[in-house]
Amino acid sequence: MELLGLRTVIHPVDDLVSATGWWAGLLGFGPYFEQPFYVGFEVAGYELGLLPDGDPAAGALTYWGVADCQAAIDEAVAQGATVHTPATEVGEGIVTGSITTPQGSIVGFIVNPHFSAA
Repeated sequence: MELLGLRTVIHPVDDLVSATGWWAGLLGFGPYFEQPFYVGFEVAGYELGLLPDGDPAAGALTYWGVADCQAAIDEAVAQGATVHTPATEVGEGIVTGSITTPQGSIVGFIVNPHFSAA
């Protein structure tokens, strides 16, 4: 498997409106995408996402870019990982999925045809 570099960091939040305001204040600009199911900020060419109804104590999930999300999950599973979330298209051709390593870490994979490094 070839990791294509970091792409996205998703922060689970329990109050999307409050978290959006906080991040906008910290960053000095608002989100480029804002819906009740997801808020996205473009930060230096990367995605900083807010996912509602999550447990902030669970921590952020980092997504590594890959050419094929399902193939990356399959390869990780063959190396002893377990599926955390299956590969799923989340809109606009973006596919995400995640695995849990044998050591207990959660690793995300993403195919984002709209990403271009800054």
